Amino acid sequence: MGNLPSSEHDHPHDHSHGHPHDHPHDHAHGQHHEHDHQGHGHGDHQHEPLELGPATDLTVPDGELPPADLGRRNFLRAAGLLGAGAATASLVGVGGAATAAAEEQTHQGTERYPRDGFRWLAGDHHIHTQFSPDGLYRVEDQVRHASAFGLGWMVITDHGTVQHAKIGVEKVNPDIAAARRRHPDMLVFQGLEWNIPAAEHGTVFVHPGKNEVAVLKAFENGFDGGVRGATDNTPANEALAVQGLQFLRGAVNRERVKDALMLANHPARQGIDSPHEVRAWRDGAKGIAVGWEGAPGHQAAGIPAAAGGPGSSRGYYGNAPRADRSFPGYPLESYRSWGGFDFYTATVGGLWDSLLAEGKPWWISANSDSHTNFLDTVERGPGSDFTTNGYYEDPVYSGKPNTSAGDFHPGFYSRTHVGVRKAGYAAVMSALRAGNVWVDHGQLVESVDVQVRAGGAVVGLGGILTAKRGSRIELRVRIVAATRANWAGFVPALRKVDLIVGAVTGPAADRDTMYAPETRVRRSWDVSGKPVVEIAQSLGVVDDRGLYLRLRGSDGNRTAPGYRGAAVDPAGPAMDVQGDADPWKDLWFYTNPVFVLPRR
Repeated sequence: MGNLPSSEHDHPHDHSHGHPHDHPHDHAHGQHHEHDHQGHGHGDHQHEPLELGPATDLTVPDGELPPADLGRRNFLRAAGLLGAGAATASLVGVGGAATAAAEEQTHQGTERYPRDGFRWLAGDHHIHTQFSPDGLYRVEDQVRHASAFGLGWMVITDHGTVQHAKIGVEKVNPDIAAARRRHPDMLVFQGLEWNIPAAEHGTVFVHPGKNEVAVLKAFENGFDGGVRGATDNTPANEALAVQGLQFLRGAVNRERVKDALMLANHPARQGIDSPHEVRAWRDGAKGIAVGWEGAPGHQAAGIPAAAGGPGSSRGYYGNAPRADRSFPGYPLESYRSWGGFDFYTATVGGLWDSLLAEGKPWWISANSDSHTNFLDTVERGPGSDFTTNGYYEDPVYSGKPNTSAGDFHPGFYSRTHVGVRKAGYAAVMSALRAGNVWVDHGQLVESVDVQVRAGGAVVGLGGILTAKRGSRIELRVRIVAATRANWAGFVPALRKVDLIVGAVTGPAADRDTMYAPETRVRRSWDVSGKPVVEIAQSLGVVDDRGLYLRLRGSDGNRTAPGYRGAAVDPAGPAMDVQGDADPWKDLWFYTNPVFVLPRR
């Protein structure tokens, strides 16, 4: 890993210019449009940065490539990113640009993104409706709220259940199609919340198209743990999960749908997503399983009862290990959220970093998991019969604010920002696959732009930069602080920014590895009061292994030494207190990583 010299240039500049049986929203285990094939071809390559995909392997003649890979190869040639002198395998530069260039249909009503960079398009990939057994709202309700609260894309993810697999996945589609017509400035994906066999839940969604319902229905009937009775921790059920991802991979390869993605939801909540399962998802169907919720939904659940809230736990992370389900290696602390983030993400040198240290990207997101929203004044319509109909009747006015609900409307609190040049279904999916993503809570910041430079090449978030050994590595960061009040009515204040750096040590010999001992917070900056923060940081030189880096920031209200000690993380997010965890008083942003690898 590149060592940080004592004279490093690091100053910020101020420019004035166990299944929880009492969980109110999760019973899934009990009962329960524009991405071209060039983009998906590069997805195979992106997620194996130490290997070559067919489009970039020049030993494979053009005539032997499938049309998708040949198209990608031609694009890379034209962009100067393939062949002699190409220095970068950039998930941002290649993935986002290739997809944007090849899009057939763009997001209506959206201006073209400036030539010098990406537009950050906020979204949410985990949203429920009346077609979930624990849902309430119409699709139209969720879309209108997401639009009002500033989102540009969203995924409808009703729970996988017998009813949903039989009729719900088809019945919700006309509502989604209608919402797409009524709201041309909102990208509305159809997906579902998958009961991952032998594990937790996951968002699965596909690019809109004529086969979206057929593919989702076949996937749910064939591979949903609740539908198939495959929730127990057995090797056969773990294999079924990978087979489900391979089914989605095959649907894309056979051009039944233009794209498909999976993101694991609330991974640490019950301790049942073991490290080897996560690695199996990531590696078993290249480019389909791309990450997890770095921060779960249900953030309003932590508002104290004394303040008129539910008085529960942020994300409903209030569980304990179960001998029959939970991975025994996880500590008790992993069943709690930390600054509103999942333990696997919040712990510096923890499971997320152990995945990144392999040199294989794994990305984070944040979302609402909206089922029933805090202080809302509606209830399910009378005469609802979910078992028979596969949905609840339209909500009606109750006249009483719901103070026990633990969710926020989509966009109200949690946001996943994807970098696109021209907004469209393909561009969003490409950015998610590429890791060109940062997340925040409470609109803590307006934007986070990251560049890493070495050997004449430049990449951004999700990028994989390859350079000659000995090349100097420099990080450039530009953060625009919040200038407007968030939806709670105040302007958040960014007070600290942390740089986290780890070595790329290669594939883990033990697939249940959950620590990265060489990863730690390398630098922290006090940025209080700065409307624009610009950081230039030397990261030493490219060595034989390479490194990855990621950033996070905070309002500084609640910090504590990290789980692995102050030497690793002196002032990270504190473990949230059950019953007293007001999410508005503890705001963070996190970025996805950038990799720097030696040229082979």
